[in-house]
Amino acid sequence: MTGQRDDEMFRLLVENVRDYAIFMLDPDGHVATWNSGAESIKGYTRDEILGRHFSVFYTPDAVARHWPQHELSVALEQGRFEDEGWRLRKDGTTFWANVVITPVYDYDQRLRGFAKITRDLTARRKTEELQRSERRMNEFLAMLAHELRNPLAPIQSALEVAERKPDDPAVVGWSRTIIQRQTTQLARLVDDLLDVSRITQGKLSLKRERVDVKATVSQIIESLRPRIEARHQVIELQLPGMPLEVEADSTRVAQIVSNLLDNAMKYTPDGGRITISATIVDEFVSIAVSDSGIGMAADLVPRVFDLFVQGERGLDRRGGGLGVGLTIARRLAELQGGTMSGGSAGPGLGSRFVLQLPLLRRSADAPASRSPAKTTPPSRPTRVMIVDDNRDAAETLAALVELLGHDAVIAHDGEEALRLATARVPDVILLDIGLPGMNGYEVAGKLREAPGTRGVRLVACTGYGRGEGAQSVHQAGFDAHFVKPVTAAQLEAMFSEMTHPAHAEAERPA
Repeated sequence: MTGQRDDEMFRLLVENVRDYAIFMLDPDGHVATWNSGAESIKGYTRDEILGRHFSVFYTPDAVARHWPQHELSVALEQGRFEDEGWRLRKDGTTFWANVVITPVYDYDQRLRGFAKITRDLTARRKTEELQRSERRMNEFLAMLAHELRNPLAPIQSALEVAERKPDDPAVVGWSRTIIQRQTTQLARLVDDLLDVSRITQGKLSLKRERVDVKATVSQIIESLRPRIEARHQVIELQLPGMPLEVEADSTRVAQIVSNLLDNAMKYTPDGGRITISATIVDEFVSIAVSDSGIGMAADLVPRVFDLFVQGERGLDRRGGGLGVGLTIARRLAELQGGTMSGGSAGPGLGSRFVLQLPLLRRSADAPASRSPAKTTPPSRPTRVMIVDDNRDAAETLAALVELLGHDAVIAHDGEEALRLATARVPDVILLDIGLPGMNGYEVAGKLREAPGTRGVRLVACTGYGRGEGAQSVHQAGFDAHFVKPVTAAQLEAMFSEMTHPAHAEAERPA
């Protein structure tokens, strides 16, 4: 009687446990018993599940790779199987489960089936994911602060040096070079972050055109030449004599190659070698960047294109970066119908990254590219209005316009801009979008409605890139879109276009 009471007590114990699904499988994996915890977690009643194969608890991909059978085989071989993974409820929803399977034998050591215990760990997994996400965000913010301070520190120091020796041309020239180089680095950091945002939201627009890969690679190497020489690195260029042309966004192709070269330079020590080769492989132009740098451990290779992943560097973090360059490079390649891959033979053995873009196939009678129209300087200074609530930004841009030989007037909000534009109509208005009160879109609308300013050339100046930001400003009636900071070269190109109205209209973005 005691044994029967013990068996009954044990059955009642198992039956009333609700935090765990505890049930038996027969030797073939069919459900033989079912407790209240199993019903609560998985959603099946006893009558619905008894006799059915336990593979119903697994996702289709797990069933396709025979994972349920694998679990039973491991349990038989090792005496126990434990795993964590996604499992299915009756209603088709998934939950994160901890599973333990143990084979059950009778007194004659004959297999009677399997005991299976399942815990629902979904809440714990969500908590852990939130903690990991918070940790990654904190690490990223710390890294971002570090990378922003890196260029800000020399900019501030260079300004102080120039202020103390304003009459020394050598000191002023040196300071100017430092500030220019570091502001370029700042702009690149911001552009990378904006690109990540647009790519993840699917809002990146591309302009397809014929791209000469050999010319693009050569131009990038020349632009990086000062950094290459400063580190005494050797760049070996291996380009074939045949044309290498792809149909892609030329700016983005240059960005991909720049990111690959920048990555190679960061992780290659002084005096190291970097090789860039390009060739045609099947229907693709293949560009490979190899280096003699620190290489990658085996566990890093599969994650190297993940966001914010970086290889080991010293405390000085020479070269900087946010760990987004390779992520951007791969996504840009994929958006243009190409691929990106990377690998390494191991730590200390260098790395190799390969970009493949679809080869441009042109018909024999395809027209040759048209030479750019020659421009002549304007016959009179252009009247430029700059509208920006940031006084430093407005004044420095006005100074740049005047240095190029044109007239500049400044407004710091929309109301002032409308008043000044009505009093003396400018030829062009450089209009910030993020104005207080009346934003740039609203100002543009009022300027287009007024007869006197309807024909003024409107140029949006924004902190957004050429993705969704460009589309919005052109829909709002702007003629062009500049991404801050606006450069002298952009202004010169704009002024040159304005001397050729027919050509400018033909080139105006849709």
